Amino acid sequence: MTETAAQPAVDVYVDPICPYAWITSRWALEVARHRDVELTFKLMSLYLLNKDGDLDADYRARIDGSQGIGRVAAAVQTEHGPEAFSAFYTAAGTRIHDQQNKDFDAVAAEALAEAGLPASLAQAATGESYDTALAASHEAGMQPVGDDVGTPTIHVDGVAFFGPVLTRIPRGAEAAVLFDAAVALARYPYFYELKRSRTTKPRFD
Repeated sequence: MTETAAQPAVDVYVDPICPYAWITSRWALEVARHRDVELTFKLMSLYLLNKDGDLDADYRARIDGSQGIGRVAAAVQTEHGPEAFSAFYTAAGTRIHDQQNKDFDAVAAEALAEAGLPASLAQAATGESYDTALAASHEAGMQPVGDDVGTPTIHVDGVAFFGPVLTRIPRGAEAAVLFDAAVALARYPYFYELKRSRTTKPRFD
């Protein structure tokens, strides 16, 4: 098992449309204000994760409709790197989750502009040019965790786990304490799962 470094590398794998990934990503940013971590956001894909799954019609439509913005995100990550992806993801997530804008094509275009990225990247939504890069990023995030998991997925110095799944954004010292607890569990080589049924819906304030 990899030991956690003095400045752990924390990779958070996210899909722009996932509300739970959005909450976890905002928590991770809060952690970075209180812990010395090397935080990077990376792309996974709910579309790829669920493409062969048996989903209800509404969720299937939402997942299928997200393929375009996922491709744009892959183009950003591939052509401009992790900092640009983080800026794009924050701009897109603010619109999708905080502002409840579900027009993903419009969101992608607006997020590119806010992040200072070329508008031409929006063309990736309707092509296959970045599908291989998207699949590779998705696989890098999901393969170390195993089957039957989703997003968010976090890697801490190479130790990968699903979650934490949150419905509120921890702030301040509470965010740091939760991070310490999650890392402690992840570092134990025989820990696999801790779960309970969700009784609250996501909130992003």
